[in-house]
Amino acid sequence: MIAGVKFLQFIPEKVVLTECESRKFAHKQIMNYHITRPSPLLSGVVRHYWMLDNCLPKGGEHVQRIVPNGLTDLVFYLDTRPQITGLQGISMDSGMISGQMHEYYDLKITGHISLFAVTLQPQGLSRLLDMPGSELCNLSIPLRFLFRDFYAKLEDQLHSTVSFRERVRCMEGFLLTRLSKCSMKYNSGRINSSLRLINNARGLVSIESLASAACCSRRQYERIFTEVIGTSPARFLRTVRFQSAIHIRSRQPESTLTSLAYDSGFADQSHMCNEFVRFSGMSPGQFFGECEPFSDYFQEIDPVN
Repeated sequence: MIAGVKFLQFIPEKVVLTECESRKFAHKQIMNYHITRPSPLLSGVVRHYWMLDNCLPKGGEHVQRIVPNGLTDLVFYLDTRPQITGLQGISMDSGMISGQMHEYYDLKITGHISLFAVTLQPQGLSRLLDMPGSELCNLSIPLRFLFRDFYAKLEDQLHSTVSFRERVRCMEGFLLTRLSKCSMKYNSGRINSSLRLINNARGLVSIESLASAACCSRRQYERIFTEVIGTSPARFLRTVRFQSAIHIRSRQPESTLTSLAYDSGFADQSHMCNEFVRFSGMSPGQFFGECEPFSDYFQEIDPVN
């Protein structure tokens, strides 16, 4: 996410938007916004690249609520860095990497914002870092701590290039070099198959059936899944179901909250409300009243180059 830096609509007041709905606004209203898919060689690690360059009115401020979305991110701030609140012990740097998030938090943006970001596949973080994704669970940390041998050169290249295509090319070179040096210990075909089952079922699948399909005991499966994805199967399924509810609402805007709860697999409306409060700090009514429903996890990308 950072799952990650998910903000693109800039107005001088506090608003709450998910990444994709704000990117949707940006696509319509801000010309200097770009998004594209990765090359085939990196499609198993990277979901997409995106870039934004925009300036708030003088004295303006924007607060962006970030909610869990099942994805992880690398984000490079090429100008002003936002301030982060809601995650303890986090100090913003020019390059940040985020693991799987369980909690929502806020980013406060002032002045000129220019950023380039890489949104990873759920399994992408463990492959890129060559370490258990769970090590970064609910964390957002400076990239220079993890890529000391590469980061300074990469940052210089991103600053020196101007076009989105050049930055994507630069980033793909870095990612391919990084992956070539990894042991691929966390490249699990079993978990990739599990993700397809989870996505097809919109999160409405039992851990027992996922473990059985992976030919694992439940305990073994939970350990492998947590290492590769960065969070437990139970938490990931909850996040996917939350994202699915947002996606269904985007397709059925006139649906009632009761029907949405059942269509999304919640036991009832109260159950859905509790989950929305945990993930976003708002009830479903508040969330959909303030945000255009657009799921980060289930989005369909129309590349803007």
